[in-house]
Amino acid sequence: MNTAKFLLSFLLTAGFILLLNNSFTYQGKPIPAMGKLLNPFDGFWQNVEAPTPVPLPLLKDSLLETAQVIYDDRRVPHIFAQNAHDANWIQGYITAKDRLWQMDFVTRSTSGRLSEILGEKFLDYDRKKRRKGMVYAAKNTIEGWKKDPKNFALLEAYVKGVNAYINSLSRKEYPLEFKLLNYEPEPWTSLKTALFMKAMGESLAGRYSDLKATNTLAKLGPKAFRFLFPETFPDDLPIIPKEVNYNFEPMGTEEPIAAPSTATATDEVLSYQELPMPDPHYGSNNWAVARGKTANAKPILAGDPHLRLTLPSIWYEIQIHTPESNAYGVSLPGIPSVIIGFNESIAWSQTNVGQDVADLYTITWEDSTRQRYLLDSQFVAAEKVIERYAVKSPSMLLGGGQKEVVDTVRYTHWGPVIYESPDFSEKDLALRWLIHDAPEATELNVFPKLNQAQNFAGYADAIKEYNAPAQNFAFASKTGAIGLKVQGKFPLKKQGQGRFIQDGSRTANNWSGFIPEAHNPMVYNPHWGYIASANQRSTAENYPYYYNKESFEAYRGRTLNRALFKADSITVEDMKALQNNDYSMKAELAMPIFLSRIRPETLNDGEKAVLELIKKWDYHYDREKLEPLYFELWFEEFYKMTWDELSEAEEGDKLLRPTEWRTCFILRDVPETNYFDIKATPEKETAWNIIELAFRKSIQRVLATILERPDLNWSNYRNTTIGHLANIPSFSTQNVYTDGHKNTLNAVRSYAGPSWRMVVELGEETKASVVYPGGQSGNPGSFFYDNFVDTWAEGEYYEAQFVQTPEAIQGAMVVSQSFAPLNK
Repeated sequence: MNTAKFLLSFLLTAGFILLLNNSFTYQGKPIPAMGKLLNPFDGFWQNVEAPTPVPLPLLKDSLLETAQVIYDDRRVPHIFAQNAHDANWIQGYITAKDRLWQMDFVTRSTSGRLSEILGEKFLDYDRKKRRKGMVYAAKNTIEGWKKDPKNFALLEAYVKGVNAYINSLSRKEYPLEFKLLNYEPEPWTSLKTALFMKAMGESLAGRYSDLKATNTLAKLGPKAFRFLFPETFPDDLPIIPKEVNYNFEPMGTEEPIAAPSTATATDEVLSYQELPMPDPHYGSNNWAVARGKTANAKPILAGDPHLRLTLPSIWYEIQIHTPESNAYGVSLPGIPSVIIGFNESIAWSQTNVGQDVADLYTITWEDSTRQRYLLDSQFVAAEKVIERYAVKSPSMLLGGGQKEVVDTVRYTHWGPVIYESPDFSEKDLALRWLIHDAPEATELNVFPKLNQAQNFAGYADAIKEYNAPAQNFAFASKTGAIGLKVQGKFPLKKQGQGRFIQDGSRTANNWSGFIPEAHNPMVYNPHWGYIASANQRSTAENYPYYYNKESFEAYRGRTLNRALFKADSITVEDMKALQNNDYSMKAELAMPIFLSRIRPETLNDGEKAVLELIKKWDYHYDREKLEPLYFELWFEEFYKMTWDELSEAEEGDKLLRPTEWRTCFILRDVPETNYFDIKATPEKETAWNIIELAFRKSIQRVLATILERPDLNWSNYRNTTIGHLANIPSFSTQNVYTDGHKNTLNAVRSYAGPSWRMVVELGEETKASVVYPGGQSGNPGSFFYDNFVDTWAEGEYYEAQFVQTPEAIQGAMVVSQSFAPLNK
């Protein structure tokens, strides 16, 4: 009996230990290894962080000369190094100290390795990343970078700094997410830095609509397609205005593609489900005003990149001081240098260009083995790449082990085959994507040179080596010069090329090369006194090269240009207010039309009350108001009813929808079109019927929500959430109380928005106001994890401590932190 009790007790204890020390899945939700997580010696208790950073250890075998790092009162590190090698090494070390898990997770996600730590439910996600060629792109990037040994050595110094921090850690010092997900950090590599770069490339240059556009063309025909999906916006104010002349002879291309019907390789609706695409509204604002328009006769530059809002934050604030450079701004964890920022002489900020640099091509296989494909009248071999996935087992009985899953990706002349027909009923599709290409070797030198630049010539020399994702680089200098260049590597396309799927059996359908960098659009010191970009179209009709970009922003650019054109005696406070401006030009366009067609005599008392309320609305998306919500739901219902024939078609999820601006223009200019009819009803509605029906339905939706939430207003309906990268709710910040909308300059949405706000006034002394929605630390147990969020939400800023010496930092949290040099 005693033996039986002992065995039972032993088995229960062993099972309990096994349960606590391994992660598993219960009802589809991951359960962490609770024993390891709760262990008081090396579990999550060790991640509770004191307000003051722990001084970094003296590292005596890594640097060439003595260096210092001082943390200011917001935990912003200020690096003082005597050479670029040491600055990069220290930047890698301290970035890893604050953001190691973020660096690991982003590169795992980009390379298709999440199933290793999160299990089989992420296997499909991983497969799509590998099929898209993300690792292939990163490896090509490394090969390009290695051709510049000097700058590659500086990257390796950054890598060694990251690894020095990793190697200093015991398990109890691992970032909390490693413990929660029960895995360990890996050594950092230059490939991981390249993967981080490719993640930005995917987010900002990874949109293409070839598949849906081809399906929509097949469904509607050329005439309707051209009507609904024009390539230009007639009211647009482009980034480089028509007043700019182009003093060059453009390179030629082959015969233009005359009409959409001849631009696509298929005339049938394809069954492929489009791969996940980056958000079309990731964008940004930047602008600079010349000193002639400012109150202090000093130029001012402002920038706010709009990206997904996450914790840890995408940006890491930093100052890097060396004899060659003194730059302040934000870096990307995993990439050396300041990416957006300023120095004593200049300031710069970027917005996304968003031109289409990804095209789909049909692949004609020789047979079902998919070994060889047709190219210029002969069959050539595809390269097969075996992709292996070490998928974390969901069962605790397997001890948290992994199983291997194997996939094959075929690479062609165009790139990887990303769509495959299981029964060969349709042709496979390959992706030609600029992000796959090896960059120029000197790409690594772009941001170091920009950090050092002292004038427009230095700025222009730095960014000319920048390839992708293409960015609008705004510039201002203390001498008064301002400028903006649409910078990147752009395919030389035939007219219409890239809008639809192309025939991949002919190399004649290649891009015709690349637009010469010297021909990239640019404006310098314009006589109107400002430059501005907000993701609108790059150029006016006088630019001599064709490019396609269907997701340009139609409202923010016009709002920005109108405000800057009228402004005079501009102050830094004016620029802050403009970054936080929540006026909607979309509402300005649509609301008068909507209101003119509502018949008050047909409304009940409640509907009349709402009508009177929104008639007085000033088109500002104030967080405390209901008017923005009424308008948004009204427009949403109107849009859905108008385009129901596309959304409710059998192939609806595979078709394009007209843009909001095009919908407004059709309503304004062609209200009699047959598209203003609800397919599900036997009656023939008009645009005016739909406006009234949408109005009533939107009111019903608002009132139904108010019954559940009496405190309803614009902000808490939208519920802006700054989510944790691994979607852990307790590590997220929810219902951030903010103004704004995706179409206003303050482009706050439920999950995205201004990820960094910066206003820089340049003169004898450079002054900058900055803020971002997060904190310097990636540790959820730290005060500095999200301590900037409330300041950001209120539209307020911090003054950057841009200093020349360590002693000038006020309120330093760590007064002196020295790194000893190698062999000294």
